[in-house]
Amino acid sequence: METTNFFSNVAALNITGDLQLTIRKGAENNWIVSVMLNNEQCGDDARKMIPPLNLRGTTDELDNGFFERITTPMQIASGLMVDMEGFMKQVEEAKKQSAMEKEKTDRERKEREAKEKKYKEAMQKVDELEKEGKYRDAWMKVPDPTEYPEQAEAIRKRKSALSAKFAPDLFGGTSTAVANEEPQREDVAAEKETDPEEVPELSEDDN
Repeated sequence: METTNFFSNVAALNITGDLQLTIRKGAENNWIVSVMLNNEQCGDDARKMIPPLNLRGTTDELDNGFFERITTPMQIASGLMVDMEGFMKQVEEAKKQSAMEKEKTDRERKEREAKEKKYKEAMQKVDELEKEGKYRDAWMKVPDPTEYPEQAEAIRKRKSALSAKFAPDLFGGTSTAVANEEPQREDVAAEKETDPEEVPELSEDDN
């Protein structure tokens, strides 16, 4: 039997996908061959719009010109579907990246809102304690500036203002407000200013 090299010629097409042949006998001595390339890996439904290539001829004509006639169209169709596949993969990747970016943005927004809420609640507590005259407790409740770099300057000023309102207790007792200590300091100063020589002496008659 004569060698046809049919499959060698198919391999030489170097195409991607399934090559489907439909062969039927036509009128007189003609044969009709329908050649279609299908690539299931291509996710774009537009590939289904690529029509089959139909050839008509005698057996001799098909033997001599079949591969010559189908090579270019099949390679074009193959390349087109490969491009479609690549395009669809890129689209899917873009969608995935977009979803991931949106998720990241939403997560960062929620974290930022939670952080801002925590800061506001802490400062409200500071205000309440300050109104009650509990300056040391208020000072302790002021947020850490390292946790809120955008508010760091305001936090430092607030802590400084609060620390100025209470005196450190060196004996471990409760801190006393500076404002409450002022009258005591004036009394002590008054006592120190009293001259012992000004105290009247007792006379012998008084005894």
